[in-house]
Amino acid sequence: MSVTLYDMSIPALTLGLTNLSAVLDKGIAHAEARKFDSIVLAQSRIFPDMLAFTRQVMIACDMAKGCAARLAGVDNPKFEDTETTLPELKARVAKTLAFLATVKASQFEGAETREVVIPAGSGTLKFTGAGYLTKFVLPNFYFHCAMVYALLRQNGVELGKRDFLGAIQ
Repeated sequence: MSVTLYDMSIPALTLGLTNLSAVLDKGIAHAEARKFDSIVLAQSRIFPDMLAFTRQVMIACDMAKGCAARLAGVDNPKFEDTETTLPELKARVAKTLAFLATVKASQFEGAETREVVIPAGSGTLKFTGAGYLTKFVLPNFYFHCAMVYALLRQNGVELGKRDFLGAIQ
């Protein structure tokens, strides 16, 4: 049995987003328990030149849906990037998970060698499907998920490595 790009992407992205949703739940609960508006968490950043928490979640979702769409050869759903609260970000994660659930393994046939071109600043990035997944999507996806985790930890939310990894078996 060979491992496909579908096998390497959709289950991992689904798990990561499921864990991200659970981490957001913990952030919401933390704010409620300490009686502050969770928008404080949504606007947080580690350093002034860093993208804010909201953008970290948005980009993680964009990486996942963009990967699924490009490798399956279907339209990439457009999200408006208007979320400002943790519940709104949770809804975005849920929308992304719902989209991932529509993508079938059969749509990934030939995706390993499919050309993927991504606009980047004033140029473009060009990959094969395999390179796109392994060199661009997965590193970016996990980076942004880890930033969400780090920002919540920095703000006192009780999280551990198991929250980030989720149900790995």
